[in-house]
Amino acid sequence: MYYSREYKSPLGSITLVCDDNKRHIVGLWLEGQKYYMDGLDASQVIPSKSEKSGEVSDHKMDILDKANHWLDRYFAGQNPPIGELSLKPEGTAFRQEVWSILMNIPYGQVTSYASIARQVAKNLGRESMSAQAVGGAVGHNPISIIIPCHRVLGRHGDLTGYAGGLDKKIWLLNHEGASVRNTSLD
Repeated sequence: MYYSREYKSPLGSITLVCDDNKRHIVGLWLEGQKYYMDGLDASQVIPSKSEKSGEVSDHKMDILDKANHWLDRYFAGQNPPIGELSLKPEGTAFRQEVWSILMNIPYGQVTSYASIARQVAKNLGRESMSAQAVGGAVGHNPISIIIPCHRVLGRHGDLTGYAGGLDKKIWLLNHEGASVRNTSLD
C-alpha cells in the first residue's frame, strides 16, 4: 500500500508517493513524466488529501507534509537539504548506487553521465562503467527534483534527456542558477 498527494508547482502537477508506513518518500513524478510510477502497482496507491488545502485526511501524512514543505522552499529559490527527507527509492543495487551519487551533486551545479560512470566504477571496484547504463538509471530515478537527476548533462555539457521533459530540465537548471553554457564536464 502507498499513499499519494498532488503538489501544484511552477512546472505543473507533481505526484508525491510515500510508503505504507508513511515514513519514506518512494516517488515524485512530474505530470506526463516517462516511467510514471514505474515499479509501483497503481492499484495500491491511495490518494491522500493535503492539510495545506484545508481538506482533512483519514491518515496522518507527516512525510508528505514534509515533502510539500521541502518543495515549497525549493520553488521559492531556497536550497533545502535532501537529508531532511526520508527517501526510499525502489530499484536495483546498481540504480541505488547511481541515485546515491545524484544526491551529492550540489545545488546549482552539474555533472556528466561519464563522470558518474567513473564514480560508480570506482565504488564497485570495476575498471570502467558504461555512461549509457548510468543514463538508464538516471532516467528511472523515481524521486525527481529531490534526487536531482536534472543536474546531469551529456559529456560536453549537452542538455540531453530528462524523463520529465527537456523543457522542465532547463527550467530547473535555470531556477538553480546552474551555468550550462560552454560547460566542459570532463
